[in-house]
Amino acid sequence: MASKRLKIGVLIPRSGPAGIWAPSCEASALLAAAEINATGGVLGRELEVVLRDSGSTVRAAAEAASSAVALDGVEALVAMVPSSARQPVRQSIPSGIPFIYTPQFEGSERHPGIITIGETASELLKPGIDWLVHEKRASRFFLLGNDYLWPQKSMAEARQLIADSGGQVVGDVEIPFDFEDHDRLLSQIRKARPHAVLSWLLGHEAVVFNRAFSESGLAARILRFSTSVDETVLYGIGEDATENLFVSSAYFAGLRSRNNDAFLEKYHQYFDLCPPPPNAFGESLYEGVHCLGGLADAAQSLHSSAIIRQLGASPQKKTARGFETAVATGNRHPVHIAAVDGYDFRVLATK
Repeated sequence: MASKRLKIGVLIPRSGPAGIWAPSCEASALLAAAEINATGGVLGRELEVVLRDSGSTVRAAAEAASSAVALDGVEALVAMVPSSARQPVRQSIPSGIPFIYTPQFEGSERHPGIITIGETASELLKPGIDWLVHEKRASRFFLLGNDYLWPQKSMAEARQLIADSGGQVVGDVEIPFDFEDHDRLLSQIRKARPHAVLSWLLGHEAVVFNRAFSESGLAARILRFSTSVDETVLYGIGEDATENLFVSSAYFAGLRSRNNDAFLEKYHQYFDLCPPPPNAFGESLYEGVHCLGGLADAAQSLHSSAIIRQLGASPQKKTARGFETAVATGNRHPVHIAAVDGYDFRVLATK
């Protein structure tokens, strides 16, 4: 193997509401790099992961990306950052640097230099809303999200899906980060009399809201549904605050498959007895690093344009999910509808 290592930047928020996922994201990215290096690296070069904190603002994320290229010499970037930072990060680095964006997002990303691998709002919402309408007879929905791109676009998608199902949006609220007036918000929800609250709250924001919702007594009679409550968020919420909480996701750590069993075994072996909880946001970085490696080897180049030309025709990438293999940006994974059961997710349907 060539002596010069291939440095890849991994951009993760360690502060702010999304900082809750940082340990799992770091662990998943490091595991993927170790697996790649064990099989020869990328383009014959050993991977070196350069972890950078994207902070809690768009500006901080862009500066971290720029610094990773200019100061650390990274030749590719893989990021799990909020949607509002996606294009600023891309614009802060040279056009030839490949950029893989890993988490679920609102969809409709048209920037030619951004490769998205996560599920879109439509992919996660449609099966979830269909399930709520047909299995729970929900027809009145209250929409709640933080005030930025991903919740705004996702709420617009939800409005259309609810209208198509014959349902009604009886309230929608966008709240800033560090929102504190939950009594007023919960009063709005109570007065709207929804059958279900659909929420797009980022990381720690979801923890705070769901605790307050349960303490208010609303959980017994109003369903909650989210696409972004995962194992880490669930541990923060606590098992006593999860009554009637439902989630749609393409990945849960508890799913049984040959790939996921192998991923979890390696994850626990690599990080010893007490690793961060595996979850969808961390697993997205595991896939992102493997995706970058597969695309670069297929293109025989690290230039962004050469890598992008491989989309849809690339070799299959490593995944911890149900399919044995999956092609980058295609061959989408099934979406699972689950009920929260203590600290676990009990899958009720797969679409």
